[in-house]
Amino acid sequence: MLKRIVGWLVLVPLCAALIVFALANLQPVNVNFNPLAATDVMSATTFRVPLFVVIFCVLLVGVVLGGIATWFAQGTHRRDERHYRRETERLHRELEVARRVPENSLALSPDDFARPS
Repeated sequence: MLKRIVGWLVLVPLCAALIVFALANLQPVNVNFNPLAATDVMSATTFRVPLFVVIFCVLLVGVVLGGIATWFAQGTHRRDERHYRRETERLHRELEVARRVPENSLALSPDDFARPS
């Protein structure tokens, strides 16, 4: 419940700030994907989009690339987790097998210690 309240206290102001930012940056800008083209000429690779769209797209690409980098960096931890999970399951199976064996079959009786006559 506390996570939900904190989430609302953080997300609502953040969303409001993003909406205000978007409304303040509605002026169109030229986005060109050809670095060799002249900047004053509209070419086939030039788009006119609002400034906030460019900034939001750059932020989104950064978040996605950061997530991918984190996923690759945590690969060894995920591999170790799989290994430990398999080992834990194997040990649980061995423990269940050991519990199924009757106690009398493992214990020695007093006759086992008797000296042969």
